[in-house]
Amino acid sequence: MPVENSRLKGFYKLSVPERRAKLAELAGLTDEQVKAWADAELDEGTADRMIENVIGRYSLPIGVATNFIIDGDHYLIPFVVEEASVVAAASNMAKRCQATGGFVSNNTEPVMIGQIQVVGCDDPEASKAAILAAKDELIQACNDVDPILVKFGGGCRDVEARIIDTESGPMIIVHILVDCRDAMGANAVNTMAETIAPRVESLSNGTVILRIISNLAVHRLARVSATFTPGEMSDAGNDPVRGAEVINGVLQAYHFAAADPFRATTHNKGIMNAISPVAIACGQDWRAVESGAHSYAAHERRYGSMTHWEKDAAGNLVGSIEIPMAVGLVGGAIRIHPGAQANVALLGIKSADDLAKVMAAAGLAQNLGALRALATVGIQAGHMKLHLRNMIASAGAEQEEIEPVVSIVRESGDRITMAAVEAALKQVRGE
Repeated sequence: MPVENSRLKGFYKLSVPERRAKLAELAGLTDEQVKAWADAELDEGTADRMIENVIGRYSLPIGVATNFIIDGDHYLIPFVVEEASVVAAASNMAKRCQATGGFVSNNTEPVMIGQIQVVGCDDPEASKAAILAAKDELIQACNDVDPILVKFGGGCRDVEARIIDTESGPMIIVHILVDCRDAMGANAVNTMAETIAPRVESLSNGTVILRIISNLAVHRLARVSATFTPGEMSDAGNDPVRGAEVINGVLQAYHFAAADPFRATTHNKGIMNAISPVAIACGQDWRAVESGAHSYAAHERRYGSMTHWEKDAAGNLVGSIEIPMAVGLVGGAIRIHPGAQANVALLGIKSADDLAKVMAAAGLAQNLGALRALATVGIQAGHMKLHLRNMIASAGAEQEEIEPVVSIVRESGDRITMAAVEAALKQVRGE
């Protein structure tokens, strides 16, 4: 189950072990799950089973985004990411919509597409008609392959076909639509496509080449929205006038992304700054998620924003996101990666649908964090403030020198630059 309250006041002030202990208490985690965070490295045997030619392991930080309320439940969301300010921005924006109930989801069913490519048909239209006439037979053949999926309410739902023109000539592309339930679905979909390929070939009098899942999961969409009042959007003090100005700036920044692919690319990268880290934390195929999200942003239109922002009649900022979300809690790395298992336990989720809405909410919050920063102080101010300790370490500071240098740089009021960091380090060292 999700936690009772995602507001963790002063959480950032705790030591790393204290944070783990706090989360274990809130989420009811086992000692083994907490140990998976503390001992982040996989053992070599597990790593060697996951991929080929293993030579070692590689670590990234796991951070926790707080303040998320989604469909009335509180969530603490794990992020695996190397970039400063991402976790803080998502947490900050999530807090600003709590007054209006947090995030609300409206996901579609978990239906994935399997593609079968047919070439060499003398009469593509006739071949297409023959395939569609055998739709019921093909659906049954798919479902016979995976009775367990069918038992849990999933399975092949439909068969579609279309003709496309290519440099190799016309091709018939057959789509099988498979409800994957709590699995991402690649193995099930690919197996079904390969199973019916000979029958499709016979029906079409053509030759089947590719039989593979599509990551443009247009039938498996995560949809999340949230409302932010002018008071909550202000810098401090619940100032509706200042908040209204911020909202106007956010909308202008969004309209830029909606109209210009060059801006939309970076705008969407910011959204994936949250979605991909959650996917990695939970053992998902984050490349598939990334590919589907960006493809959907250009699907049947010019590449644009993955999110939509507008003002309602009361002057509130209303944001929404709709993107493919091919995620699962059955199969994949989550079955063997102890860190992924611990992160899913922290979320308290029980279904792929829950994970999809959490990831979409994180993406929407992160997008607003970037838009708000761009429309007010600029993106670098907050980012560099949180990146400061990394800069100090890069300048050669020892552990005990880092906090004194932080204090000097921040108290100076100057822009955070490497030159300022190096000067402060010299001051600490009395040089």
